[in-house]
Amino acid sequence: MTLDLLRFLLIKSAGVGIGVFVGVLLGLGYRRRSSGKTDGLLAGSVVLTALAVGAAAWVTMMVITWFGMR
Repeated sequence: MTLDLLRFLLIKSAGVGIGVFVGVLLGLGYRRRSSGKTDGLLAGSVVLTALAVGAAAWVTMMVITWFGMR
């Protein structure tokens, strides 16, 4: 994999990662405020959990895009 291809995949799939991050951040933030539940959060942090899920979605979309190009 060349650096140009990696850059292309990063840019092409960034919207998915950002969208999932924002969605999880809003959803879990609302859940934590309304009910006070911290079950299922990484280290009890909404931001850390949203960052991990967003990063996983970003990498997953990069792999899907890469397989689609082959």
